[in-house]
Amino acid sequence: MSHQPDAIVIGGGLIGSSVALRLAQSGLSVSVFDRGEPGAEASSAAAGMIAPQGERVQSRAFMELCWASYGLYPEFVAEVESLSGQQVGYRRDGSLLVALDDDQARELEADQAGATAEALGAATAYAPVQPLPQATSRRVPGLSAEILSAVFLPADHWVDNERLTAAVIEAARRQGVAFSAHKAVDRFVVNDARVTSIEADGERFSAGEFVLAAGAWSGTLARSVGLEIPTLPCRGQMMEFELASELSMVVRAGHHYLVPRAGRRAIAGTTAEYAGFEKSVTAAGLASVLEGTLRLAPFLADARLVRTWAGLRPDTPDHLPVLGPSGVARLTVATGHFRNGILLAPVTARLIANLVLKGAESLQPFRADRFTRQGVVQ
Repeated sequence: MSHQPDAIVIGGGLIGSSVALRLAQSGLSVSVFDRGEPGAEASSAAAGMIAPQGERVQSRAFMELCWASYGLYPEFVAEVESLSGQQVGYRRDGSLLVALDDDQARELEADQAGATAEALGAATAYAPVQPLPQATSRRVPGLSAEILSAVFLPADHWVDNERLTAAVIEAARRQGVAFSAHKAVDRFVVNDARVTSIEADGERFSAGEFVLAAGAWSGTLARSVGLEIPTLPCRGQMMEFELASELSMVVRAGHHYLVPRAGRRAIAGTTAEYAGFEKSVTAAGLASVLEGTLRLAPFLADARLVRTWAGLRPDTPDHLPVLGPSGVARLTVATGHFRNGILLAPVTARLIANLVLKGAESLQPFRADRFTRQGVVQ
């Protein structure tokens, strides 16, 4: 490169682009390298739900991280829209969680008891859940007659994640961030126990600091510096429909959901398949999504199918993100967000930028060497 940037971010999804934006706002020159088109991987294989209360994760540290990011979202969205000049489809109309059988009803009751406790323990104002076993049709007309119980979560948010990612990338560009698309990074180059450059397409690029935010591909790159981060690609298949009328809020039953989009559209999902790096849309995957969402919302039978697609979410063995110093000087890690990359983007960008700029302490529960230390890696 004719100019050596202060920082190179590997990965141009929502996480990497948000980190790049924050670094650029702090006065650093930043370059982002992406193996494909920025924002086209895990950031597109999402529905954009900003809903910590719906997560079934036992780690209190993780829930606190989710709530912290949830609290940052309104300001984050307003800033990104202002910087980019683009609207991102951010809405705060709540979500409806329903049970279609006895097992789902028990899970819903247990989840909401635990989630309410988490919410009360978080330093976040949050409206209580509202049981609605007999009133789902008033909230969302046309839902299944099989619904046994439901709860309304009035404080849940959602965003059009594809529009948000595009807006963050544009905001970062306007702050001077340089994006290199279709530029796959092959490895890190280490000299004197510190990362000094990357190799991409046979070229070497140097910088003062490096951030690894390459999603499901992070594990392979981490091994080039002797670090084991077992990122597991988890395929999610999605469908988009055009409805006869607007969907007023998110509706979820188990792992199936419908999320509103502008123009009477709705996103239906999803699958969770560990099929390596195969990103194909499959008949079995789409059948699973369609069967689950039709059972939840029979009106989908008359909806127009707009598109189908799939993406790879970066999972880890403990389903928690990897955030913090790598153990090798000048390399910071921000990966493994699994199903929560959209939710966690604002807090991840803030924390990782602080680590790069100020050398803040490691984020202990999410440290990069935890798998090796705990003997998780085989």
